[in-house]
Amino acid sequence: MRTKIKIGPFAENFIKALSPSPKRVLSAGIKGLEKDMGDLKQLEGRLAGYSRLRVGRNRVIFKAESVRGERVIFCVFINFRPVVYELFEQLLASGLIEELKQN
Repeated sequence: MRTKIKIGPFAENFIKALSPSPKRVLSAGIKGLEKDMGDLKQLEGRLAGYSRLRVGRNRVIFKAESVRGERVIFCVFINFRPVVYELFEQLLASGLIEELKQN
């Protein structure tokens, strides 16, 4: 099954703010998702249904879905480990994440 990676606006803004070296490392880690490579973990509790990729101090929160026979990995949110889960929970509670997925 072919895999396509989509980067959401929150994740894209985080990547753009990085300096070149961390940006390359993070981009390579995200590209590895196509082959299920990297330190991956399914999230639990309020974040169930999402997974995370660890790339150094950064965490990429993503959701994998099958759309018309194609696997789509939607990278929803990226931030540093100490704050990523708390901030993502706040975004989920506000409804912003679901709103983005519908657009």
